[in-house]
Formats: sequence, C-alpha cells, structure tokens
Amino acid sequence: MSTFSIKGQIVDLFARRIFPGEITIKNGIVSAIAEASDAPQQYLLPGFIDAHIHIESSMLVPTAFAQMAVVHGTVATVSDPHEIANVCGMAGVQYMIDNSKLSPFKFFFGAPSCVPATGFETAGATLDSKALDELLQNPDIWYLSEMMNYPGVLHNDPEVMAKIAAAKRAGKPVDGHAPGLRGAEAAAYAAAGITTDHECFTLDEALDKINTGMHVLIREGSAAKNYEALAELLRLHPDKVMFCSDDKHPDELALHHINEIVKRSLKRGYDLFNVLSAACVNPVLHYKLPVGLLRIGDPADFIVVNNLTDVDVLQTYIGGELVAEKGKSLLPYTSVTPINNFRAEKKSPTDFVIKTKSETPLIRVIEAIEGQLVTNEVQLPGKVENGQLVSDTERDILKISVVNRYEPNAKPSMAFIKNFGLRYGALASTVGHDCHNIIAVGVDDESICAAVNALVDCKGGVAVARNKDSVSCMPLPVAGLMSAGNGYGTAAAYTMIDAGAKELGTRLHAPFMTLSFMALLVIPSLKLSDKGLFDGRKFEFVDLEMS
Repeated sequence: MSTFSIKGQIVDLFARRIFPGEITIKNGIVSAIAEASDAPQQYLLPGFIDAHIHIESSMLVPTAFAQMAVVHGTVATVSDPHEIANVCGMAGVQYMIDNSKLSPFKFFFGAPSCVPATGFETAGATLDSKALDELLQNPDIWYLSEMMNYPGVLHNDPEVMAKIAAAKRAGKPVDGHAPGLRGAEAAAYAAAGITTDHECFTLDEALDKINTGMHVLIREGSAAKNYEALAELLRLHPDKVMFCSDDKHPDELALHHINEIVKRSLKRGYDLFNVLSAACVNPVLHYKLPVGLLRIGDPADFIVVNNLTDVDVLQTYIGGELVAEKGKSLLPYTSVTPINNFRAEKKSPTDFVIKTKSETPLIRVIEAIEGQLVTNEVQLPGKVENGQLVSDTERDILKISVVNRYEPNAKPSMAFIKNFGLRYGALASTVGHDCHNIIAVGVDDESICAAVNALVDCKGGVAVARNKDSVSCMPLPVAGLMSAGNGYGTAAAYTMIDAGAKELGTRLHAPFMTLSFMALLVIPSLKLSDKGLFDGRKFEFVDLEMS
C-alpha cells in the first residue's frame, strides 16, 4: 500500500484534546501524527464499533452488511453468529467467518454459548461445551457470546459452567444476557465470569450490574431501544459503557448505525470524549480488538466528519483503505452461495385451529411492548366461535403460531398475542429468535396458513398475507435469515414488505422485528416456542387456558 497523509482537527481520545494536525499512513498503519497549523475544519477520529450485533438480523451476509455500515462510519462489529448457528451449527459459524474475510471491514465473531438457547424448543443444531472448547481455540473467535441461560449460571449447571470455563482457558471474555437480573443474583452472575450485559432496560438495573464490575451496552436497535433509559450512564460511568444495536434491519441500516447514537448523545450535551469512548475506545480495550484508535502504530481505521455536532461522515478508512466517501460505499457487492436447513412441509388451515371446551375461557395472552424485547402476561377472556378460540380484532387479541422448520410434519403450537394491531391478514417469518422456526401472527387461520406456506415454498423469508389468496414474500435463502443480494437492494425489498405489513393495521415501528422476538424464551415474561407457551420467569411451560 502507498503512503499518504490527511489533515484535519484530530480528536485524541486518550489525551482528551482536539488539535489541528496531520496523520501519515504507511502500509495501512498510522506512522506519524503531527500538529499542522494549516489543517482544514474537518475532524479526524477513530471509527465507530457496534459492540454487540447479530449480523444475521440485518438480513445481510457480512460483506453486504459492511457495504452499508461503512457509510455511517462503522469500521468494526463484535458479532454473535448464534442466529445462523441455531440453524446450521458449526458450518453456519464458519460460513459467516469465511464471508467476512472477503471484506476489509473488521468483524469479530464470538462462539455462540446457547445453541439452542433452552431445551424447551427445537433448533437445527446443538453446540455443546466440547464444540465450544474447539471453537474458542479458533483465532477468528474473540469471545464467548451472550450467556443467555442465566438460570444455568446461577444454579451452576455443569454444561453451562463448562462453556464459561472453556472461554477462561482460552483467555477470552464472556458476554452476558440477563434482563431484569438485580442485586445478589446479578453479583453471582458476574462472579461466574460474565463481563457485559446488553439487556438492561432500567438505569437502576444497569447500575446494579456496573457495581458488580460488568460493562453495560446501551442498545438502540430496530426493536429494542434502551437509550432513553440508560443514556445517563455516559455521565455516571463512561468507562463502563459501550454502544450496540443488537439487531438492525436493513431499511434502518441504510439510514444510520452507531453514528446516530453518537449524534443523539452529543446533542443532549454529554461529554464528547465520554461519548466517543463508548463508541470507539471501550470495545477495543475490553475485547482486545486490533482496531485502530488514531495512535502511532495503530491500524489506520478512522473517519472524517464535518463537525462534532452533526457528525456527518465524510470519509471512512479501514486499514488505510478508503471504503466510503460522501454517503457512498466504495465496497463492492460480492455474490454468495446460500447455506440452509429447512424441512417443514406445507400446512392446512385446520392445523391452526385452537379447540376449547369452555364457553367462557380465561386465557394467557402475550402482551408485546413497543421498543422492548420483554413481554407481559395478561389474562383475558377468550373469544369463542363454534367451540374454537379465535382472534378478536376489536380487543387486538390475535392468534400467534410457531411452526417447527426442522421437522416435516410437526404440529404448529398456538397462543394469543396483544398489541400487533392487525385488522386482517397475517405476517410470518423464519427469523424467529433464537431457533428460527416459522413464527406467524394473524387474524384468521386461512391467512396464517397462507403466510406460513409461502415461507415453506421459498425455504425461508418474511411474508405478508392480505388474505388466503394474496401473499407477498421476501425470500431469505441464506439459512432462512439472510438475503443473497446486496445491502441496498435488500433494504429496498424489506421496506416494501414492511409497508405491506403496516397496511394490515399494525402500528408497531418494526413489526417483523417485534414478531421475531416472540419466540425468545430467555426474555420474560410470556413467549411461545414450537413446543408450547412458555413462562420465562418460572422457566416452564404453561397452559393457554386458565380455566
């Protein structure tokens, strides 16, 4: 690579100062930094890092994700590939690593700790402690990703503890996932070796975890948005904070990424250096990442922005290579060969019937909450027609179903959900955390069945059924999770399918993202797996009908 230099107002995050200067880059490395009186009014600072994300949730393979993310000044991600691991096992993890190496973007993958997340659902693969021990020896694996089985940690489950021990032997950090865990239990969780949590949804919970020594990640994704609750940590504990998106759909990735959290924080008056430490420095130090921070000898991973208020990204460099300029990505699209695991066969409307012997049943209903992954359990009278429990659009109580994608003839599990707001039709998706079975919500059995069968036809994707005869589908051929196309084309396709979902009446900001978390059993309170309705507080199955 050639030697070149660039001038501007240099933001030194370690000395906490800004000065006019010139940076010299030689063979992709920062070789010199000097003051320069003629430096223009543009600002040079380290690139942004998403400290916890599932690339698969962008519906893009790594190279396509990178193509979009660099426009917003992101140069690296700490990436948990447990979505594809739940579908395709070790082969899925290797698929992500191999694809990522086709891009200069810096992907740092973890070893998925919970495949499957629980024993109460059907996944496409299992990664036990022996498999993780092997995976953690891989130099392309940087950490043990989110330990969602926090009850297993608290109760010293031998298999769970063996996974954590494997990470410790490898000298790699362990990520956490323990929504709502407080006090002595949070302390016990951290004492087991857990170093982070991205699931805090109140400031008090976050402070509890920071007091145990854990880092807290402020998450602002497409469905889960915790910034408002946690932003004050930037003032209280700036050295213990990182930014992440966790899950980011492609239409939003086209608009912004970590840069949006940075801009928001600066406009609220949080200290510049505290904000940039969370966005740039803290992930590098915590995970020991080879990402440059504008120091001599560092890789030349940096961005040029117009000012420190709007933070509009003018240029992004990774390893000294210009990868984005003036809102345009300079990374090419790379074609991919899909990997998948899909065996489900078509269903009939009668498969989604819920029979009842009661004329006035009281039922458990999942209450979805906008902007959160947690749900409530509400107990409401069910609507009965001809001996069957049916959707009640007047009270916004709709049928929800999870269909096993890994077995041909498994019977769908059924329940009810509130706050989706559909007036007619149905939505379905094979993005159903974490096992990625088919998950569907709808007003009538025919529409639910039509949406599910559309996904069976394309072996994975997202679908909108206006009725049994009118269905739109966006295929996701890579594991039923990701498109094989480029980032911007996928974003446009998703924008269209999202608009179709909203035409059915939902007012949710990201209906497919919200739907995808309704099968995530490790997030309380009430969720649905392919095996039944599940209480995430008690960690046990419960009956739909109370009486």
